[in-house]
Amino acid sequence: MRRSRELPELLAPAGDFDALRAAVLAGADAVYIGGARFGARAYAKNFDDSELSEAIRYAHLWGVRVYVTLNTLVYDRELDEATEYAKKLHAMGVDALIVADVGICMRLRRELPELELHASTQMGAHNTAGVDFARSLGCKRVVLARECNYEDICKIIDSSAAECEVFVHGALCVCHSGQCLFSSMVGGRSGNRGECAQPCRLPYGKGYPLSLNDLSLSEHITKLIESGVSSLKIEGRMKSAQYVYAVTSIYRRLLDEHRNSNPAERQRLADVFSRGGFTDGYFVANTQKRMTGIRSEAEKQRSRELSDTDINTKKLPVSMVAEFRQGKPARLTLTADVCSRWDNSGSDKKINKKISVTVTGEIPYEAKTSPMTKEGVAERLSKMGGTPFAAENISVILDEGLNLPFAAINALRRCATEKLLSEYAKPIDVLVMRETNVHALCYEELPYPEKTCGRYAKKTALFFNFKLAEQLCNEGVLCDTDIIFVPLFSYKELDNSARGRIYGVYLPPVIMESEWSSVRRELECAVALGAEYALVGNISHIALIKDLGISAVGDFRLNISNRISYNLWTSVGIIGSVVSPELTLPMARDVGGAVIAMGRIPLMLTERCFIRENFGCERCSRVALTDRTGAKFPIMREYRHRNVIFNSVHTYMGDKFEQLRQNNIKSVHFIFSNETAEEARMLISAFRRGVRPDIPIRRVGKNNGMSDLARPKKSR
Repeated sequence: MRRSRELPELLAPAGDFDALRAAVLAGADAVYIGGARFGARAYAKNFDDSELSEAIRYAHLWGVRVYVTLNTLVYDRELDEATEYAKKLHAMGVDALIVADVGICMRLRRELPELELHASTQMGAHNTAGVDFARSLGCKRVVLARECNYEDICKIIDSSAAECEVFVHGALCVCHSGQCLFSSMVGGRSGNRGECAQPCRLPYGKGYPLSLNDLSLSEHITKLIESGVSSLKIEGRMKSAQYVYAVTSIYRRLLDEHRNSNPAERQRLADVFSRGGFTDGYFVANTQKRMTGIRSEAEKQRSRELSDTDINTKKLPVSMVAEFRQGKPARLTLTADVCSRWDNSGSDKKINKKISVTVTGEIPYEAKTSPMTKEGVAERLSKMGGTPFAAENISVILDEGLNLPFAAINALRRCATEKLLSEYAKPIDVLVMRETNVHALCYEELPYPEKTCGRYAKKTALFFNFKLAEQLCNEGVLCDTDIIFVPLFSYKELDNSARGRIYGVYLPPVIMESEWSSVRRELECAVALGAEYALVGNISHIALIKDLGISAVGDFRLNISNRISYNLWTSVGIIGSVVSPELTLPMARDVGGAVIAMGRIPLMLTERCFIRENFGCERCSRVALTDRTGAKFPIMREYRHRNVIFNSVHTYMGDKFEQLRQNNIKSVHFIFSNETAEEARMLISAFRRGVRPDIPIRRVGKNNGMSDLARPKKSR
């Protein structure tokens, strides 16, 4: 088992400076924080530029690394701003940026090749191929999907050269990270842009079926240590300083003592914050065990009592040498240890070095009455106030009969303290056991390529129900559709006549490490039966289809939101892509891809089977969640027993051809989910005729437009 350190890094959250201080004092090895923009927690307090600089210096005092989140999708118009922001963070001394958008990842790799990048869990790494792809983009570390089980985590760590980070505690998203459009499509607040309104925590039907318990792996610390994982991450940038201190302290103790939690510690974690208890279902590969819960009033009360928790404070000792000489400016030298780097070669020790700074002040003058004394000067210099330093070993060299105002001595101390703090703004290097220099692939920012690849051009369609695709093909309803996709594992079940018209397979958007071989075999079978195109929606899919002689088309699940990301996927062989459904038409025009012009957009991709849990297997793909307004969100089964939750209304642009033309949208994509054959025929017919169907619809780029959602009046 490969290990990068004797112990994994303990990574704690910090939504504000109090939480950062709490994380440091509780024993975190690193903290992750958000700035004013481009972070996946837009409604956390976060840090402005001056606070970020102070936070970095404070953390580095104690040898704690600082990672800043830049983990949202980035639009074309924001690329320059995001790049300049990253340059500013690099100048401040951040140790790494956490990124999710492959476009900004490529931009930063080119503009700031020396800046360490970590691939966010939003990038969707579920297997070794995904981790390796993220590494090829220049990411030194990859945050694995929270749904990975222990066996898969171990296999990925053993197989990949990148560092791997896993979540160990905190809130769980019910949807696979980076794949949730629920808040965006229904409420106009994009989770991919850090604005999630958490619709999963709301009631549906008579309960809260989508509200997951918080994650806690405190009972599995010894396994995690043995796995060779590089970092254990605590979720919680929206949480209080008391929460951060309490949780980080417990995990620090467990790691240092190489043991799992005891009942008292697990109860303490629950008292700090829980939603009806904790879950480890994903980690132990048992998603059928109870994993859902909501906050009870008793739990809320116990959390409120946490506000009385004392956070132990400590300061860094500094030694002082002050000189007050006749006719010379006063001098003050401060000396302290600074953690210059981590040694990861197995010793698991911080490497410190002495840092000394010297400043000068006013020239002492001859005392007329009461001259300075060494004791008086030492007392004045020892008043470090709100600084993170504590004065020790104060040495005063003082010529007789001199004096300086207290204000001048205080200014000398403040100047020296500020200069010493500036020494802690530099990133902390990490020595590793073996070479981890990242050699990024050369993906260029190319002009938008014209589509000249085979049949791919104007119109594609994805059918989650292969029987419906089969029926409509045999009826000739889909004669003008260039490529029709059906789920990979359904392709072999098509009848021969339909297979002659359907030559596209939709790859499972999530393929765990343990599922990779079976998916590969199924894809080889589909190619042998005549499949020519694969709809790819994950960073690992390019490796999956390699050498099979099948062409790749990019699904909306790639979250393409800017021109760089579109061109990146083109450069690795994708012949055309569906852009993010969160883009407006002008934004899609600038990116250059296809838009979803008809169908229910998938809002969530869940690891758990909510059909089985809430309705029973006998009703598979014939059920829906009903929210408080009466809106129904259909659920269908995905590969294995994952679920897809679809929007309650269709996206439709069939009567907006002129808008599509004006925005140079040349390609459109259809999605068919739970429609009957009659409903599908009606939608296709309406689209061809350029009229609006008599159903509630939403428009591209309008996530919560009530005028578009209203049912139109029937024509007389």
